[in-house]
Parts: sequence; structure tokens; C-alpha cells
Amino acid sequence: MLKDLSYDEVRKKCDEISETYQINEELFYGVIEDWDGTEKTINDKLQGVFQSLLKVVSNEITTMEDKVSLEATCQMGCAFCCYFPIIITKLESKLLQMTINNFDSERKEKLYNHIEQYFIKYKHILEQVPDNTDEEIGEVKEAYKKLQLPCVLLDTETNQCMAYEVRPIPCRTYMSYSDPLLCKENLLPKETVSFEFLYEPYISALNEFLQWAYEDGNTGKITYPNDLYETDYLFNWMSKS
Repeated sequence: MLKDLSYDEVRKKCDEISETYQINEELFYGVIEDWDGTEKTINDKLQGVFQSLLKVVSNEITTMEDKVSLEATCQMGCAFCCYFPIIITKLESKLLQMTINNFDSERKEKLYNHIEQYFIKYKHILEQVPDNTDEEIGEVKEAYKKLQLPCVLLDTETNQCMAYEVRPIPCRTYMSYSDPLLCKENLLPKETVSFEFLYEPYISALNEFLQWAYEDGNTGKITYPNDLYETDYLFNWMSKS
């Protein structure tokens, strides 16, 4: 049975991770080397690299959790974190949409119908969303969370992500090991943990792969390096899909 940890207990275990964990960059760069050696098209390679790197990030989080006996209290149907602002690069949004376009026809149609209805249903709330370029990210998060705007990929009837296996890095690196009620009762619960430091090796490996592709003269659907540096809210990217 899961034991909900106190704030101090979670902090202590996070300190243990900080003292003992070292990012194994070979895991990330091994992915791009493996995909670079395949005979697939550049767009297929890009999707493969993207999905594989996301899995490495999730696996690394599990490894850290296992070392200090942490187990997330997040459960299926728990979607409190799906009301935070998700800001990603144009590169990641293109890779996400390329993957979605390869979903089976029924799933893809359901998702795109959902997105279409999302912009109708939440039109007035979307107009109130704070500028994502604001330097005070904490203030942006708080203002955004107060709007109670669900993620564009969240099915609010089931409280499940409609593209869970390729959910962005901010989603998969945000964890809770305390009482789930803390997420329900607080806009910005201090007890949650972010493994956002894994973003650096993830995006560095993506960048490295694209450098190779650029040197070979073919980056597929990606405009390199421009797409790497342009950021926006996930819902804005999906509105252009």
C-alpha cells in the first residue's frame, strides 16, 4: 500500500537523489546513434528518436525513484497537474503532431474532434491566458492555474491524456509523492517534485540528431535550427495542427 509522504520526507529523498544521481548521457546519445543507423526516412527517424528519448526520461525517473524508495501517488484519473501551463518548442510540437498523425484513424479522429471542440468550449478562458514570455514564471503559473483551463490533450470526462505515451516533458517530469488531496486543495502545492533537469540531456540529444540531419541536407518536416528556439503554449501549437 502506498504511503503518502510528508513534505520533509519528500525533500529528504530528493536530497538523496541530488547527492547520488548522475545523468547518464550515453543513454540519450545511444538513442540517436541507434536511429541514425537505420534505413528509415528522416521523418520516421525523427519520430523514433522523439518517442525513444521520452521513454529514456521516464525510465530515468523510475530509476531514481527506485533508488530512494519513492512511489508516485498520482493515479489514473488524477489530473490536477493537467491544468498547469505547458510550454514547449515548435520542434517538440511538430514531433508530437507527427506522432499523433500516425495514430490509428479512430483515435486520431477522436483527438482532433476533441481539439476542435476545445477551442470552442474554452474560447473565453483562452483569451485570458497570461503571456508566456513573462519573466516571472511563478506568477504566470499561478495566474494560469486560477483559470482552471485544462490541457488541450486532456479528456475531461475520463481525466486521461489523449496522447499519454508522447506527453511532453513538463508533464512526465512533474510528480507527486504526497497526499493527492494536496494537489486538489492547492494551486501550486509545494510537495510536488519536478525532474525537469532531465530536459537538458533530452533536448541536447534531439539537437545533436538534427545537426547530423542538417549536415546531411535533410531535416524532414523540421525547420532547423529555428524550430528549436521558438516556444509557445501547447494549445497554441495544437490550434495550428
